[in-house]
Amino acid sequence: MTTMQPGQVLLQLSSGQGGPAECEIAVGKLVEALSAEFDGVEVVDSTPGRGPGAFRSVRLWGPAQMAGLEGSVLWVCASPVRPHHGRKNWYVDVAVAAHPGPADEFDPRKVRFETFRSPGRGGQHVNTTDSGVRAVYLPTGDQAVSTDERSQHMNRRTATARLRQTVERRAHDAHTQAAADNWREHHQIVRGDPVRVYRGPQFTRTT
Repeated sequence: MTTMQPGQVLLQLSSGQGGPAECEIAVGKLVEALSAEFDGVEVVDSTPGRGPGAFRSVRLWGPAQMAGLEGSVLWVCASPVRPHHGRKNWYVDVAVAAHPGPADEFDPRKVRFETFRSPGRGGQHVNTTDSGVRAVYLPTGDQAVSTDERSQHMNRRTATARLRQTVERRAHDAHTQAAADNWREHHQIVRGDPVRVYRGPQFTRTT
């Protein structure tokens, strides 16, 4: 997945939890319309719908001005899959999606090490060497300490391993929370007061 760059926004387009097939089709059409309207639109991931070109949800990067689409988009069209169905208003939810941020993987080049006096193991070494090591991960400020070994080199390795676990756990928790936030958005589609209206099989924008 491409990392979001400055001036971009992550949008989630959704047909709603349990939304009809027509709304899934509208999601696909909206992706095509936005890709044609804005430069640099890139699909991050998607959940297929019940037919070709239909999607339950799509997440995509785009320029920051696309954040103005947050709300609901209305497609006014006779159902392309249920010809005798009376309903003609199909809604797509557009939300600025939660994301964990750019630093997802531990980078050992971004670790700062600090040493301090450590008792070590064995009486003759007590308070005589700066063998204790504190590792600080600069992007997040997370820290890990090791005084387990007499060797500064070994303590450095241990502190780095502990710091990696902390940073990777933080990244995992952030991804989990972002996924939960995005999933809840599927239940929050507002059918009314659309920010944009498209009409007809050609998905022509009218407002």
